[in-house]
Amino acid sequence: MNQQVKRHIRCQAAILHGSRLLLIRHQNHSDGSSYWLLPGGGMEAGETPESCLQREIKEETHLEIRIEKLLMEDGQTDFPGVSYQKRLTYLCRPLSTDATPGYEPEEHASSRYTIAEVRWVDLQNRDEWYDLVKDDAWALPTLERIISLLGYV
Repeated sequence: MNQQVKRHIRCQAAILHGSRLLLIRHQNHSDGSSYWLLPGGGMEAGETPESCLQREIKEETHLEIRIEKLLMEDGQTDFPGVSYQKRLTYLCRPLSTDATPGYEPEEHASSRYTIAEVRWVDLQNRDEWYDLVKDDAWALPTLERIISLLGYV
C-alpha cells in the first residue's frame, strides 16, 4: 500500500552556476525507474527554510550553498510518496561545483529510492536537458518556469 507522508513545507534549491542548474536523479528500488528534480526536502520541526536547504543540499549533493532569494512559492505539491502543503524554491549559488550523489537519511525515502546521479544542465541549451525531463509532469514545467523567471527565454 502506497501511503503518503504528510509534510508541511518542501524547500528546494535552484542551484545556479553561471547558466547551469543542478538536478538530481532519484532511482526507484522497486522497478529501476527514475526521475529528475531539484535537490531539497521537507522542513523538520524547528528548522527555518534556510537551515532546511543547507541540510538537504549537503545530504543530497555534498555541496554547501549561498542562498540568494526566494524564487518561487507554490501550493500543494505531491511527489512520489510525499505530499507537501507548500513548496518553496530558492535561488542558490554553490560554494564549489563538486556535486556528488548523496543519500536520503529518512527511512521512508531511502527504502523507496536512491540518489543515483547529480548533473549540471545548461538552461540556455534546451537540447542538453529536455530529453531528461520531457515526460515528467513536475520537472518540465518547473524548469521552464525557472528559465522564464531568470530571463533565459
